[in-house]
Amino acid sequence: MKKRILLSMLFMLGLSVFVVGCNGEEVSETVADNDEVVKEIEEEADPDNTFTGPLTINPDIPDLDVLDIGPHGEQAESAKDLILTEEELQQIREGGYTAAIVMHYSGTDYMNAAVGAMRDTFERMGIEVIAETDAQFSAETQVNDIETVLARQPDIMISVPVDAVSTAGAYKQAIEQGVNVVFMDGVAEGLEPGEDYISIVSGDNSGNGAAAAHIMAEKLGGEGKIGVVYHDVNFFVTKNRSDAFEETIKNEYPNIEIVAKGGITGPNDGEEVASAMITRNSDIDGIFAPWDVPAEGVMSAARAAGREDLIITTVDLGENVARSIASDGIVKGLGAQLPYDQGVAQAILAGYAVLGKEAPPYVASPAIKVTQENVLDAWELIYGVEAPANVQDALK
Repeated sequence: MKKRILLSMLFMLGLSVFVVGCNGEEVSETVADNDEVVKEIEEEADPDNTFTGPLTINPDIPDLDVLDIGPHGEQAESAKDLILTEEELQQIREGGYTAAIVMHYSGTDYMNAAVGAMRDTFERMGIEVIAETDAQFSAETQVNDIETVLARQPDIMISVPVDAVSTAGAYKQAIEQGVNVVFMDGVAEGLEPGEDYISIVSGDNSGNGAAAAHIMAEKLGGEGKIGVVYHDVNFFVTKNRSDAFEETIKNEYPNIEIVAKGGITGPNDGEEVASAMITRNSDIDGIFAPWDVPAEGVMSAARAAGREDLIITTVDLGENVARSIASDGIVKGLGAQLPYDQGVAQAILAGYAVLGKEAPPYVASPAIKVTQENVLDAWELIYGVEAPANVQDALK
C-alpha cells in the first residue's frame, strides 16, 4: 500500500476512525507485506497513537439508499449514521469491557476484513477481545463454541449464527447471562431486537442482489436463459440477495428467463450444483451465485463443461472473483458489501450496548456495484488497501 493512500484516508477521516489495515496481516497479504510502511505512516500521522475524535465508518462510502429489510420486517438503517463521540469512547474505555467474536466460518477475504475491523475498533475502544472462534459451518460446533466462550464471561458477543434454529438455545443462554449480543448477517430464532439482542449488521443484501441482476442483464443484452444458485438454509441475508436478484430480473428484464434453480447448504457446494445445472440446460447463458466462494465453484463447473462463455454474477468481492472480473473472465461483476466497515459498525453497536444508547434494530452498509471498469477502486474502498498484484495484473 502506498503512503499517499493511507495518509489520504487518515486525513479524510480526520483521524476519527481506525487506521485502515493497521492489523494488516488479518486483512490481506498486500498489507502484510508492508507492515513497516504502515507502522511508519501511523507514527507520522499520530505519534502518540491516541486517535481522538468521533468513531464512524468511512465517510467516503457513497450515500446510497439502502434497500434491505431485516428478519423482522424492519427497514435497514445506514451504517453511515452510527457514531460514538470521543466522550462516549472514553466512557467505554473506563469500563474495562471484554468481547468474544463467534463466527460461523472464517478465512475468506470478507471474513478476514470483518474480523480484523472488529479487533482494530475494539482496540481503539479499550475493549479486550478474549476469544475468537470458527465453527466451520457446523451448528453443533458453534453451540459448543458459545458455551466455551460463556465460561469466560464476556460483556459482548459478536456472532453469525450457522443455523437460526439449532443455535438459538445457546444464544439465549448468553443473553440470560447478561452478554450484549450483536449479530452479523443473521439472527437466532425467537430473539427480538432491543429485548434480547442489540442489533444486526449486514450489507445491503437486496441492493447487492439487484446490482448482480442488472450486471447480468447488461452483459446478456437484455435477453437469455439463466440459472440461480441459492443458499438453501434459514439465512435471511443470502435469501434477500437471491430474492432481489430474481425479482429484478422478472420485473425489469422480461426477455431473460430463469430456467433453473439449485440450492447449496455450504460454501463449497457451488461446483456440484452448477455442473448439474449446466448439464441439464445446455443453452444456459448465465448463473447467479449467492456469494463469491460458491461462485468460484460455478466458475470451475463452467470451465469443466467448456462453457467459458457463461456469464456469472454474485455478491462479495473476493480475490478470485476480482481477478476474473479484472480480466473480463467468466465472472462479469457483482454487488459488494463493505466487510471492514461492517465490522467497525458491529463494534460501534457493542459500544451502544454498554453505554445504554438506543440502537437501530437492523443496520446495513450501502451496496457497491463492481465491474471491470471500477474493480480496483472498489477493492480499495472495500478493504482500504490497493488490490492484490494479481488482480491489478489481470486488468492490464
